[in-house]
Amino acid sequence: MIAQILTTNHNKRLTINIEHDVLLQAENIYKNFILYNQGGIKLPVLEGICLKLKAGECVALVGDSGTGKSTFMRCLYGNYRVDDGAIWLKHEGVVVNLCQLQSYELLKVRQKTIGYVSQFLRVIPRVPALEVAAEPLLELGVDKEVAHNKIRELFTRLNLPQRLWNLSPTTFSGGEKQRVNIARALSVNYPILLLDEPTSALDASNSQIAIELLKERQKDGCAMVGIFHDEEVRSQLCNRLLKMV
Repeated sequence: MIAQILTTNHNKRLTINIEHDVLLQAENIYKNFILYNQGGIKLPVLEGICLKLKAGECVALVGDSGTGKSTFMRCLYGNYRVDDGAIWLKHEGVVVNLCQLQSYELLKVRQKTIGYVSQFLRVIPRVPALEVAAEPLLELGVDKEVAHNKIRELFTRLNLPQRLWNLSPTTFSGGEKQRVNIARALSVNYPILLLDEPTSALDASNSQIAIELLKERQKDGCAMVGIFHDEEVRSQLCNRLLKMV
């Protein structure tokens, strides 16, 4: 075990013990939704969920529909604030509690430490696919041509037709949009990747290409958490399962 020192939003100094190869550690996560249009009913979704994620691991979230898999993923990315618990992750050599970060701090974590491949691509009219996928690199200050070359390499490997690169993804098929999304997430060497059905819209051939790209990243030490309804994808990528009930 190693001890890391961090600063909370309240400027208190805390010590957390975390194993040297653990990149993310979720402890006793609770999340409820309040149904205000139904008399303020409290709907418990996550109750005491724990996860310890090591470098090079891929953990699949499994369970029936409604057990909180997507909610847990959104908590790990900071889209949802938890009601109780902590999500510790290593960010630029320091352990931080994601649950206590302010918006600008969370943005920095998303820029450098934790990436997200969702089923859906946020499409902006008139913005070419090349620019959409290169955005994370450009936000890090990477030279535009270097960023574009990186995306061109990924688009080529993902079999995205070159005629589409300078077009807006607005009219792309689901599979084409998903390949743009994968390239966008893999453009940065995030230590942690969250994968929400990353191959759901891809045919078998392109799905296998995406799997190989993710396995390469995994071999480099990237830690992954994902939802995979495709058992073939899960069997190739995942080291273990986290059962959601």
